[in-house]
Amino acid sequence: MPYARVIVNPTAGAGKTAKKWPQIMGLLKNIGLRFEHDLTEAPGHAIELAKSAAKKGYELVVSVGGDGTINEIANGLYDAGSIGDVMLGIIGTGTGGDYIRTIGISRHHEEACLRLANPKKLVVDLGVVEYANNGQTAKRIFVNFAGLGFDAEIVKATTQRFKALGSVPSYLAGLLSTFLFYKNREVSLKLDGEAEDRKVCVIMMSNGKYGGGSMFLAPNADPTDGFFDVLIIDDLSKPELLWSLPRLYRGTHLTHPKVTVKRAREIDICARQQMSLQADGELLGETPACFHVLPAALNVVI
Repeated sequence: MPYARVIVNPTAGAGKTAKKWPQIMGLLKNIGLRFEHDLTEAPGHAIELAKSAAKKGYELVVSVGGDGTINEIANGLYDAGSIGDVMLGIIGTGTGGDYIRTIGISRHHEEACLRLANPKKLVVDLGVVEYANNGQTAKRIFVNFAGLGFDAEIVKATTQRFKALGSVPSYLAGLLSTFLFYKNREVSLKLDGEAEDRKVCVIMMSNGKYGGGSMFLAPNADPTDGFFDVLIIDDLSKPELLWSLPRLYRGTHLTHPKVTVKRAREIDICARQQMSLQADGELLGETPACFHVLPAALNVVI
């Protein structure tokens, strides 16, 4: 069993991870895992911890947290330049658990810990996005999905205006305010070189099937196929959007006439007005944004 570095985000799951960690630590010791651990202290800290772990030669890095923690660790491993040499273990303690639902990791800690004792490897794709941030071009890896438009504006409202309310109330307040004030955007899209102009509510690039807290956004997505499933929701009116939201949780939205799914490896998006960007639930910046797939880039313990 490889020597592991465990990276714990105590604030994940609305702070519940801090309470769960002593039990999880005991479970890891019981299965015989040899490990050291770090607690993250601020947003972005897991990137640096994972980067350091990879450079020190750890063969297994374990995420204890939510989708945001997985995202930061993947970015750290990528930044270290040795992402192919490290296995990523996941113990999901976040609120949504969207990514682990796709790849089949249990949300029960006992089961997730046992997987680490007898690791099987799944090699998954990653996404890369280059985007605008305060007038500069930035780059970020994402594991599960990235979105532009309505969903990113919810993330923006939740994190910038309503965060103090707590996890669920802040999301609901962000959803309501975005629903009331959001206007659909005129965009120029290029998917694997094929260009088109559309007026859209949302564009999402998915490796995984779930996002946004258990929404079944991309039912046919496969994180090992080398493609994004690109979900495009066109110019929905407010009543249409309200009616369609429950369908996103059931995965029945794909039959809507204003919903399109395309498969692509490279996507370029420019918007005539400001259009926010999120990746794995974290607000990053805005358009113009360019996405591409890194096929078979990350080794995950399942």
